[in-house]
Amino acid sequence: MAIHYEMEDHIVTITIDRPERKNAMDMEHFTGLADSWRRFRDDTDAWIAIITGVGSAFCTGADLKTFIPQVTGELPKPDNWKPENGVHAVLKDFELYKPIIAAVNGDCVAGGMEMLGGIDIRIATPNARFGVLEPKRGLFAGGGTTVRLPRQLAFPAAMEFLLTADLISADQAMSMGLLNRVVAPEELMPTARDFAKRITANAPLAVQATKESVLQGLAMELPDAYQNERRLAGKVFGTEDAKEGPRAFAEKRPPRWQGK
Repeated sequence: MAIHYEMEDHIVTITIDRPERKNAMDMEHFTGLADSWRRFRDDTDAWIAIITGVGSAFCTGADLKTFIPQVTGELPKPDNWKPENGVHAVLKDFELYKPIIAAVNGDCVAGGMEMLGGIDIRIATPNARFGVLEPKRGLFAGGGTTVRLPRQLAFPAAMEFLLTADLISADQAMSMGLLNRVVAPEELMPTARDFAKRITANAPLAVQATKESVLQGLAMELPDAYQNERRLAGKVFGTEDAKEGPRAFAEKRPPRWQGK
């Protein structure tokens, strides 16, 4: 399995390590990535995740030489394959309110773009390229991109990107608001870890509730979103960390978050 999972100081790093296939995934690797997201979601000691790739690609989605034959029955399916693994791997229909950072080291297309839409902070190297290429092959990007992208970018930019199916550069992606930073390759992981450390300096339950309010609120009418925000605020104010934060401030020391 070429999906690696490591954790240090509450920061999980997930690495797609299949450079010979430009980090494209067959059913086995979709399952491994979905399992990694589930492991991250369910571990209370894991507060934030960074995902990156090895080689010249971040993720190029489904491996058309193996995944499609597995779908059509020309190649055998793994015993543990479930269709939702492919969906959960790209963070669609998957309830996960812990923050995620993408360290985009190269091509991010097809399923890689689908997954990027479910990620909160996005950092890329200058050689990274982005594209929703499915229409060029007569296919459809059904992993969330056509829904997420118009909500995340200005409508004309999103439609140009989706309808032309063109590859765009990291600088173009940055200018349209798809990315947070473009950094030199040697600065990619240090920048991602810096973001992660800045986020883990905050109370984890407050951070997760913030993301939950944002994502749920986008799908609600404004009064319902405000009501949901109040509900989440009540949960956070009832935590031990909500007592620890003001106490640490008064005592002029760093807070000791418990995540409860």
